[in-house]
Amino acid sequence: MNSITFDAHGLVPAIVQDAVSKEVLMLAYMNQESLDRTIQTGQTWFWSRSRQELWNKGATSGHTQQVKSLRYDCDADTLLVLVEQQGPACHTGAYSCFTEELPLEQTEVKTSSAPMKTSDRFAILSSLESIIASRDAERPEGAYTTYLFEKGADKILKKIGEETSEVIIAAKNKDQNELRYEVSDLIFHLMVLMRDSKLPLDDVMMELERRHLKKSSFSDTKTIDRI
Repeated sequence: MNSITFDAHGLVPAIVQDAVSKEVLMLAYMNQESLDRTIQTGQTWFWSRSRQELWNKGATSGHTQQVKSLRYDCDADTLLVLVEQQGPACHTGAYSCFTEELPLEQTEVKTSSAPMKTSDRFAILSSLESIIASRDAERPEGAYTTYLFEKGADKILKKIGEETSEVIIAAKNKDQNELRYEVSDLIFHLMVLMRDSKLPLDDVMMELERRHLKKSSFSDTKTIDRI
């Protein structure tokens, strides 16, 4: 606590990030008291510069933020708050406050014929995780993902069972196109389940990395290969 550097007004900016999807949700300010309350209660408290008062995020809307991690930068003058977000973070009803985009003059336009890098393809998983998180928060009417979240875990698990069966059938039929399609469906539904269970994609990637490193550390050929 003594390490945090507050500005001349006794405030420090706090960047709020979804602990699961890693989406940046909002920027607010904390003073000493709101930071103390955040640490003590496990929910975000901020100082309103316009109203000149403390406010507990979600106290009236129900869109609370359960703090999972509280970090500060190398200069100790900015906070990073990783939260479990209930509903939208923005007062507009959007998942994130950062929805508008400024055009960049030097932005390179990718054509559909340009080959996509492997790293870009894997980045799609991260993008998909953010989209699923926004559907969970905003619940737009008519969206299939909204339907899954509102029906709950049982419906999501049922769909995973169905998609798993379809993957097996496609593999048995040795149909590459069908298999590609069904595996994509299965991955999507698994990621919906991960969001519903508050399991970050990063955690799955770290588990795969852990298994890979564990495999690499053993020279005994009798060791069971989990990969």
